[in-house]
Amino acid sequence: MKNLWTITWRELRAYFASPLAYILSAAFLALTGVFFGFDLYFSREASLRGIMVTVLFILLLLAPALTMRLLAEEQRMGTLELLLTSPVHDWQVVVGKFLGSLIMFIVMMILPTLYYVVILIAFGPPDYGPLLTSYLGLILFGASFLSIGVFTSSLTQNQVVAFFIGGAILIVLWVADAFASLLGAGLSGTVFGYITVTRHYGDFFRGVINTTDVVYALSIIAISLFLATQVLQTRRWR
Repeated sequence: MKNLWTITWRELRAYFASPLAYILSAAFLALTGVFFGFDLYFSREASLRGIMVTVLFILLLLAPALTMRLLAEEQRMGTLELLLTSPVHDWQVVVGKFLGSLIMFIVMMILPTLYYVVILIAFGPPDYGPLLTSYLGLILFGASFLSIGVFTSSLTQNQVVAFFIGGAILIVLWVADAFASLLGAGLSGTVFGYITVTRHYGDFFRGVINTTDVVYALSIIAISLFLATQVLQTRRWR
């Protein structure tokens, strides 16, 4: 566990020393702030439900940028080989980098949005149940997006390529429902329907925690980190 937290702390320091993290966080907060203001003005409702889908879509676009350097940069600089020959397991490298990106995401992107909750409380008494489940859903799906970014970053030493591959996978997961509609009620249609992100976040924003949706997000995280670990293992034996 010591090695895992050492890698996590190393990634956190790299994030907070990088201007890109601040730029992406500022962009995320600026965009969500604009949509929050419009939603509050036009709906007159003390709720974040109206903007959560938009927030999740913004994160879908930003997550590959947050993670594209994690393993790709290590490969480009030649430091990944040194890391893999040190006394750490491949899964510790992958999970440590993932946790670093997740903690950065929560601290620099999610926590500042609690200011919106303060505004809602001043605007009118909000329903705290949907607020709590909305944040839980946002963190879960944000973590799943980041895990996909970690996987695509392991595939190449080019950060731009990692960004576009990660973005392409996330967009496919976002629009997979369209393929499900085309394929109908068969097995393929059912599979595409299940992997569609848009079918799994709605209950969180309505104040409902559905076990299927939680398992979906955790499955994406587990599969992505497992695949990234397998990629590192193949590099170890080259």
